[in-house]
Amino acid sequence: MISTPMKILINRQVVNGPWGGGNKFVKAFYEIGTSRGHKITNTFEDNIDLIFLQDPRPSAIVGIGINEAIHYRKFCKNTKLVQRINECDARKNTDFMDALLLSCSEWLDYTVFVSNWMQNYHLTKGWKCKNYSAIYNGVDLDIFQKREKINNGKINIVTHHWSDNFMKGFDFYNEIDKFVGENENFTFTYIGREIGTFKNTKVVPPIFGEELGKELGKYDLYISASRFDPGPNHILESLACKIPTYVHAEGGGCIEFAGEDMVFKDIEELLSIITSKKYKQNKMQPTDWESCLNQYFDLFEKDLTK
Repeated sequence: MISTPMKILINRQVVNGPWGGGNKFVKAFYEIGTSRGHKITNTFEDNIDLIFLQDPRPSAIVGIGINEAIHYRKFCKNTKLVQRINECDARKNTDFMDALLLSCSEWLDYTVFVSNWMQNYHLTKGWKCKNYSAIYNGVDLDIFQKREKINNGKINIVTHHWSDNFMKGFDFYNEIDKFVGENENFTFTYIGREIGTFKNTKVVPPIFGEELGKELGKYDLYISASRFDPGPNHILESLACKIPTYVHAEGGGCIEFAGEDMVFKDIEELLSIITSKKYKQNKMQPTDWESCLNQYFDLFEKDLTK
């Protein structure tokens, strides 16, 4: 336990069940923060030392957004305001998120981006907070690890997403679906929420935790066609399972994690990689959630208490 515990407000609660990667971060935030001696809350109280915004928008689950945080600081001027940036317009082909995040940046004491790609993306748009760094998400390495393969004499391909947004790569996944229908030596499994277009693909409904780790680790090849992904947990989980992982040339953080030599730009190049059966192993080794969150709390305790 540290000598001076902090009272930290995070504007999200843990959701039990299959949810996006952000929920895994929130769960670890509570656990690691508490283990280090801090009081973690999600409601306004007296003498909050730091407000941590997982997202600047208010949520139906919690209800605290950037405006409420700014209002609180009018009365508690020593309270630090930190935001984690894991969003952009390019990610889901929207037209409001970049402007919203940029407007928030002038109020922040510190910004944590989930990848260097995400950091550079927003800095080039005029990010106003001058104190920032990039911290990668962690992975539960007890769950996501190398496992025994299906061993059915075929190349078994997999991808997994919580979101069914088309920008996750469904144009490519539909092409893989056609490919495996015409090539019996290959299979394709999609884990998560999908859009109902597959004909030859095995679909596994959203799962999480140990069930997901056991399922994911069985496959031989991982393909992500996600575009402009800020700090994709699905890539980190695949890498932790030691599955050769190839990503789209416009993958954003996907490329940073998988490696620039593990990229395809179109379906022809992807199918050439798949049929070659000569898959390279990625270089990056993800860290666990404890290591990830310790970087955050080191930052809070050392740099933001000066």
